[in-house]
Amino acid sequence: MIDHLDHLVLTTSRPAACIDFYTRVLGMQLERFVGGTPPVERQALKFGHQKINLHVQGAEFEPKAHLPVPGALDLCFIAAVPLDAAIARLAACGWPVVEGPVERTGATGKIRSVYVRDPDLNLIEISERL
Repeated sequence: MIDHLDHLVLTTSRPAACIDFYTRVLGMQLERFVGGTPPVERQALKFGHQKINLHVQGAEFEPKAHLPVPGALDLCFIAAVPLDAAIARLAACGWPVVEGPVERTGATGKIRSVYVRDPDLNLIEISERL
């Protein structure tokens, strides 16, 4: 029944820092759009064929998760570059690696990963397929 993930929603308490991390450090593109009922201006972070819609804590859009809180996500992204290049970018941006590189199992097989925390303390896994 399900083919792929289109988008997910990230609740942030620090929108400027969140946007900086996902755009400057991870290389995603900021998108502004109008959506919802009634239509309101929204922000999203685009990468590949997916996006992350942003909700600001206390000003979430309806409908929303039952308990939207910053720092509750644990996300794994497959890098578009070799993992060593991703690690070098993190270092160049002054972003600390929490763990790794380590070998893990992803959705389609073995992956090699590093873990970082975003400004809201969500756990972000950056991986390459092995």
